[in-house]
Amino acid sequence: MDIHIPESGSLKSKRFVLKSLKDRVHNKFNVSIAEVDSNDLWQRSSLGVAIVANDSSHAHKVLEKVVSFTENTPEIELLDYEIEVL
Repeated sequence: MDIHIPESGSLKSKRFVLKSLKDRVHNKFNVSIAEVDSNDLWQRSSLGVAIVANDSSHAHKVLEKVVSFTENTPEIELLDYEIEVL
């Protein structure tokens, strides 16, 4: 997921917003989530989310819920996302 954090004015405020989002997503959906790109930019981030499941449709549904949850997070603007099931 590529996200924009419009209110972020420093890397510290970006980290605060991202940590909150990552903790909530991890706890709510039991997935792994990490920042995978744009580490040095104040208002941009790329997050990778992973889930291991024996049913690909279940994994896809969970990832769609993560995207929806992220879209509905007020301090974050979702720019783009891609779901890939292997």
